[in-house]
Amino acid sequence: MTFYKSKPSIMTANEMKSKLIAGVFFLCLTINLQAGDGMWLPLLLKSLNEAEMQQMGMKLSAEDIYSVNQGSLKDAIVHFGGFCTSEIISDQGLLLTNHHCGYGQIQSHSSVEQNYLKEGFWAKALSDELPNPGLTATLISRMEDVTDAALAGVTDAMEEDQRQSTIDANLASLRESIEHEAHEDVVIRAFYYGNAYYAFVTVTYRDIRLVGAPPESIGKFGADTDNWVWPRHTGDFSLFRIYAGADNLPADYSADNVPYQPKHHLPISLDGVDPGDFTMVFGFPGRTQEYLPSQGISQVLEEINPVRISLRDKALAVMDKSMRADPATKIKYASKFARIANGWKKWIGESQGLEDYGALSRKYDLEKQFTQRVNQAESLSAYRGLLDHFENLYTDINPYVGVVEYYNEIFYRNTEIFGMANRMMRLQSTLDTKGKEEWLEAVKKEKSRLADYYKNYSPQIDREVTSALLMQMLQEIDESYLPASLQHGMVEKEAMDAWLEILWEDSHLDSQTEMEALLSMDDQKFAQAIKDDPVVALMREARDRLDANILPEYRRLRADISTAQRQYMAALLEAFPERRFYPDANSTMRISYGQVDGYEPRDAITYQHQTYLEGVIEKYVPGDYEFDVDEKLLSLYESKDYGDYADDGRMPVCFIGSNHTTGGNSGSPAIDAHGNLIGLNFDRTWEGTMSDLNYDPEICRNIMVDIRYVLFITDRYAGASRLIEEMDLVHPKAGQVRDNELMSSTGKSMDMTDGASIAQAKSQAKAAAKEARDAAKEAKRAAKEAKKAEKAARKAAKRAEKASKKNFREALEIMESIEQ
Repeated sequence: MTFYKSKPSIMTANEMKSKLIAGVFFLCLTINLQAGDGMWLPLLLKSLNEAEMQQMGMKLSAEDIYSVNQGSLKDAIVHFGGFCTSEIISDQGLLLTNHHCGYGQIQSHSSVEQNYLKEGFWAKALSDELPNPGLTATLISRMEDVTDAALAGVTDAMEEDQRQSTIDANLASLRESIEHEAHEDVVIRAFYYGNAYYAFVTVTYRDIRLVGAPPESIGKFGADTDNWVWPRHTGDFSLFRIYAGADNLPADYSADNVPYQPKHHLPISLDGVDPGDFTMVFGFPGRTQEYLPSQGISQVLEEINPVRISLRDKALAVMDKSMRADPATKIKYASKFARIANGWKKWIGESQGLEDYGALSRKYDLEKQFTQRVNQAESLSAYRGLLDHFENLYTDINPYVGVVEYYNEIFYRNTEIFGMANRMMRLQSTLDTKGKEEWLEAVKKEKSRLADYYKNYSPQIDREVTSALLMQMLQEIDESYLPASLQHGMVEKEAMDAWLEILWEDSHLDSQTEMEALLSMDDQKFAQAIKDDPVVALMREARDRLDANILPEYRRLRADISTAQRQYMAALLEAFPERRFYPDANSTMRISYGQVDGYEPRDAITYQHQTYLEGVIEKYVPGDYEFDVDEKLLSLYESKDYGDYADDGRMPVCFIGSNHTTGGNSGSPAIDAHGNLIGLNFDRTWEGTMSDLNYDPEICRNIMVDIRYVLFITDRYAGASRLIEEMDLVHPKAGQVRDNELMSSTGKSMDMTDGASIAQAKSQAKAAAKEARDAAKEAKRAAKEAKKAEKAARKAAKRAEKASKKNFREALEIMESIEQ
């Protein structure tokens, strides 16, 4: 079914590329040097981005970044474990990623006797580097546009399920037909909501070893309090290494494997960053939704985020109260609190950003232009009912959206005992569908997890969280959507608490001892015990209610919205041929680019671009799990023993830029204009968390560890100089030229033994670079003042527009009252 009389035809890949490219030259003439919007496919940089990037200061070509004929930047960018990004920083396959990306591996090697999380880990030699079963590192060999082949046979008359079946068959054939080596895989992903398809030929290495990691007091400094905010002082990095077989190809772990030799590795700049410096972030961003209609943004603001935030408010309040009252509980629940608070804090910032920085206004403006164009052009007439169709679909689905969020937050995310109930129900399903043998294997795995699970579990806290969340659910959603046991009574908290206490007492799930006994039963007794368990019964009621009363209509409407979203994306591409539309993130390789830049989040508040070790010391709270500082780091600070990594006697820690990033970009390299590593992406600022839905270069900033801090910790703090010796350290701002080239430029003798001449030339180059940086800073300051004036003018215009609208509404009301 469709909402309009005739469906638009699907554009071919060449037609789409033509529309994407059509406005490039115009855009290059009117370039905004604050550009940062977009997560771009490396394959298309030459046609879409190269000119803009070079005008912003980049010294590379698109071929330097992405090439299939020679080593390029893309060959140093690694999909780490499928969930983060990492980069190769030596010719021996040394990988740099975030501490939080490697956290699970660091934890798995830790014990009470050797707590690498607390103390850090640094392998003294290759033989000391630790294997990590299941961890992978994936590189991209090449990308291909396969849109025409993927959409072959797709017609306007097809229903959605038939359309998708045709595409699935095409993709299966493509995976077989695309040329690739035996050690390579072919992955095909949809772009522009299914209007385009690209294939990625990949190589996945399976022997990845832990090389080094700072202690949590450095790698997680600031923890929950500093999460999503600036200024930041976190040394969020860890080091791994790719190992390969003797042929340099992927191999399972073996003591005989050798360090991987990459096609390219990133040189590392020691020159630091200045405001206005070009930056590029290269990685695997997870998911964005930049092209939602206004109704989609409203749904996030009014239906989704309020439920998530309010429920997590309550869960965190219960945990916080108990953690403050008992140090042991604080340790037990630190990780859980952080996990829940991470999304909670992000959603608060996202909603605030969407409201404060005019996300809906921007959508309304775009939709107004869109409506004008489709009404004026007969070729776009098929799209004329699209926005009204969105309005109807979102109106229909919104009553279900909040209910689904309640179920997700209560039964699947924030209550531990329901999580255990789900695991037991999966065990029962394994027994019913796969038989006793597979069930026994699954039981064995569950038993092995019990000790770790229950050592950090408090039945009292879990019960209080469950009570608080269920009480809100009772108050906020219609009774018909509630699990059967919750549909009658319990309007008072005391009644809810008493009922849950009985459930917990009669359940096996809140006790390690009882769970061990449960998992030691034979299959028939286990099945009966699960059937009789009251918490499992409540979980089953919740699933049944969700499946019967909520999800069928919710999924139908969500599928219709997905179809409309694909059509809207095609419509935008066709209606605005002069604009460039980057595809939303989908965990494939992307490049975003911007500049080192501070920002002004609120009146009278200005954030600088860089933080220093002094800020770590200012935040230092002895013994605090978030803000403790290691004695050795304190000693290095007091002695100012920073080696070659200081900036005018100060130790840089983090910096920010206007690069468009999201989840999955954790561990992505920040690369300078010359292709050198200058930082390690790990977070976004709070005000900029809206960037998944509404990127705004005025306010959206990504947070990066300064690479000099990484080197300082690795070298001066950890003493792991063997790792520094692997790296190529460069000085791009001093010219990044060879010594003999420096001497030629100064007219000195070409005698390579003339150390004085070399030093003099380097000094002159450095002085010239400093002079250029000072000039750039002055230009940046002037530009900033101009930007302030422009911003003030826009605010004044908005106030005037708002006042005008208010006056118009008042006049209209007066006229209506007269008519009445």
